[in-house]
Amino acid sequence: MKIENPKECPVCPTTIDRRHFVKTAALGSAALAAAPLGKAAKKKKTNSETLVAQLFGSLNENQKKVVAFPFDHPLREKVDNNWNITKKSIGEIFTGEQQALVKEIFLKLHSEQYAETVLGQVLHDSEGDGFESTSVALFGQPNTGKFEFVLTGRHCTRRCDGDAVDGEAFGGPIFYGHAARSFNEAPDHPGNVYWYQAKQANKVFAMMDGKQRKMALLGKSRPEQGTKTVALTGQKDGLPGIPMSELSSDQQGQVRKTMADLLAMFREKDAKEALKMVDAGGFEHLHLAFFKNHDIGNDKVWDVWQIEGPNCLWFFRGDPHVHAWVNIKKPV
Repeated sequence: MKIENPKECPVCPTTIDRRHFVKTAALGSAALAAAPLGKAAKKKKTNSETLVAQLFGSLNENQKKVVAFPFDHPLREKVDNNWNITKKSIGEIFTGEQQALVKEIFLKLHSEQYAETVLGQVLHDSEGDGFESTSVALFGQPNTGKFEFVLTGRHCTRRCDGDAVDGEAFGGPIFYGHAARSFNEAPDHPGNVYWYQAKQANKVFAMMDGKQRKMALLGKSRPEQGTKTVALTGQKDGLPGIPMSELSSDQQGQVRKTMADLLAMFREKDAKEALKMVDAGGFEHLHLAFFKNHDIGNDKVWDVWQIEGPNCLWFFRGDPHVHAWVNIKKPV
């Protein structure tokens, strides 16, 4: 299948094979194991927040000029599918030990079950440039209550805020994605590390009757517009798709199972906080929508779908490959 609108992902590569994915993932793991981390990084209970403070403390003045910003800088809330938050990558500006710290921060932002898999995806989608091609920005200062770390790259935006960003799950909007074996993936998305999430969502659709499917299946999905993609409406009613009130208890249970699978890749602390915020906004106010205009292979396994509520959005775009946009906030 050919991409319908190349401008939707203008800087994604067109072909990457599975052999390269396995090779780069293995190399990434080996490099991480051999990297000379600082004492704090070696402690089993060290979390990402501790390591971020350590990274900040290791910066020289020239490095700070590139990666350090005031906490209220508008760049802190930005998210996109393929971008560098600073003009220099970590490979260009950080020492080997600092790069190892950044990688360890990234790994610890994810669950033990998925950390190495997600790292492999980042390495794979870097087209051989490695984890060193990612970029980092630091906003504010540690131990002030206003401090956040943001890492970006192709198919990656992650945050570590130590709860300094009040009322925002993950510290703000995040992004993840994967182009597994090619830019235009096959209907079953072979090798895509995130396609399992779409399989769970499609189980809900398979449980629906005709009336429910008519409410849930829509024509055209939202466009990808950077940070605007994850703008929240605050609305409880009138959102796209079928509201939870129209689903049976077992169907709602599968929606919760889908939410759990979406969150499983992240560390427990962030997953619990995100789910707590979703429930605070009202699980009954969530809407689930599928979009038929991006059905790869016309197999009626919906590649593009979303879960949206007044204070959350999880937009999964699987055409031509996986892009996932996430924004969850504490309800106002």
